[in-house]
Amino acid sequence: MINTRMALAGAIALLAACSGGDKATPEEAPAPAADPYPFEPVNLDLWLERLEVNSRELYNARAEVAGALKIEPGERVADVGAGTGIYTLLFAEKAGPSGVVYAVDIAPRFLTLINQRADDLGLDNVVSVLGRTDSVTLPPESVDAVFIADTYHYFDDPAAIMKTVFEALRPGGALYIVDFDLVEGETAPPEKRHVRFGKKGVAAEIASFGFGEAEEINVPGLRENYMLRFVRP
Repeated sequence: MINTRMALAGAIALLAACSGGDKATPEEAPAPAADPYPFEPVNLDLWLERLEVNSRELYNARAEVAGALKIEPGERVADVGAGTGIYTLLFAEKAGPSGVVYAVDIAPRFLTLINQRADDLGLDNVVSVLGRTDSVTLPPESVDAVFIADTYHYFDDPAAIMKTVFEALRPGGALYIVDFDLVEGETAPPEKRHVRFGKKGVAAEIASFGFGEAEEINVPGLRENYMLRFVRP
């Protein structure tokens, strides 16, 4: 199993449609996940405090990170490890009514929270997807871009889950990884001790799964974290 912290770290951790965008059809999107806590209201303020405010760099630089993806109207984007949906919602605004953003997480509660936030904002192009520890559970060649923030280092079996990411991307589609940069020779802070390696190790590992060579993207506001872009050939 993935470390339980992944369920608490969301996308900032790994992987109920709202009403769906023009391109979202029942055949293309998995069924929404049922909330296992139906009688306990989602506490928005609590989760925002835990997962957004406490991840200050990724939260403060969220607009710059989202802008670096250069999402065009009508595109399909998967936010893997969507957590509280801070990036999902930004992507949904950029993709527009004709696009679709799949919020993928393994925690049904986060999907309920994202649906609630999307509904509050009037965004009907967000589709929440219950992922598994070994799969993003998206159809083959269904998305133009996959975004994984503060989640890759939680994968117990990167090869298995990245195989499903590769398959979900259309040929020529882009994979974006945002993660903590573990600098060789430096001691990571306690909350990052589980990070296996920094961006060089991540770049090499993901390339070994069939993706093209990594391109580092300079994002204003990111100092402890980095962004890498890969392309499915």
